[in-house]
Amino acid sequence: MGFLFGLLPLVLSAHDVSDGDQQLLDSGGLPSYIWVGAKHMLTGYDHILFLVGVIFFLKSFRDILVFITVFTLGHSITLIGATYLGVTAKEHLIDAIIAISVLYKGFENLGGFEKVFKTASPNLLAMVFCFGLIHGLGLSTRLQSFAMGQTDFLAKIISFNVGVELGQVAALIPIIFLIDRWRTKRSYGAFYKAANMYLIIAGAALAIYQMVHYLQNSQ
Repeated sequence: MGFLFGLLPLVLSAHDVSDGDQQLLDSGGLPSYIWVGAKHMLTGYDHILFLVGVIFFLKSFRDILVFITVFTLGHSITLIGATYLGVTAKEHLIDAIIAISVLYKGFENLGGFEKVFKTASPNLLAMVFCFGLIHGLGLSTRLQSFAMGQTDFLAKIISFNVGVELGQVAALIPIIFLIDRWRTKRSYGAFYKAANMYLIIAGAALAIYQMVHYLQNSQ
């Protein structure tokens, strides 16, 4: 559990956009957009934490594939569509909502709806798709923070999205392997509770962090 709390600073510093990335995009062509997209997903701890929460709820590879595909479809729609149309969102506000999705998944995994609200959880597949749309808007906001120019504009967006998918797969393979192996251990129950409590705490901390910055920038 101490290790999980040690990851909180990394979560709070997710999504930094560097001048080096901009220089790479300026000189590297379409492959550079794939690389930056993959890098962004691999360092986008809020996106990964949400997917970890989804995977915890699933046991079969087929179910994992279905839910990850639905999430991918959701964030691809808003990433490509919003960027192409120039639709922007307040960066800290959208990141706060993404953080809430992390908190939501941990809360749901621990049976929060049944225990607190005495009701069944909302349809998980529908919620994953909706949160995918929100995460895609966050990704689009990040992509639009770069100077992309007008040449091959759509191709650049699609390349970035391809990179995001590759980064997502690269991040999830070891996580799925770890969780699947841990299910057979006697300590899995304690690990499950601790990890999902961390999702709640990390999501809450990140949401507060982003809202503070949003309110500061709004003044």
